[in-house]
Amino acid sequence: MTVDNNRIVDNAYLDSVIEFYLRLPDTPVKPSHSDRLTAAAFLAQGVSLLTVENALLLASIRRLARPGDAMPLPPIRSLAYFVPVIEELSAIPLPDGYRDYLSAKLLTLSAR
Repeated sequence: MTVDNNRIVDNAYLDSVIEFYLRLPDTPVKPSHSDRLTAAAFLAQGVSLLTVENALLLASIRRLARPGDAMPLPPIRSLAYFVPVIEELSAIPLPDGYRDYLSAKLLTLSAR
């Protein structure tokens, strides 16, 4: 029974990462096979779901907060785009509660 429970938890993690990724601005409508492999790599590396979500939020905010006169960035085509920020936050995690600030900031920037 443990194997089945682990598989359920693993699938929930993967589904959560992909769902969160697809809800962000400038990301694809559907995940690619590569996106699923990247999410599985996060799981295998023991990256917490909170770290993944914080990294995706932070990277999206950094993209949206660029100066208005900067050249537009192309759409994000892969979950792998976020790997450097996940590595950054794995080394230096954000303070508790910072996710709420990031979520609010993303909403504000997305509305522009």
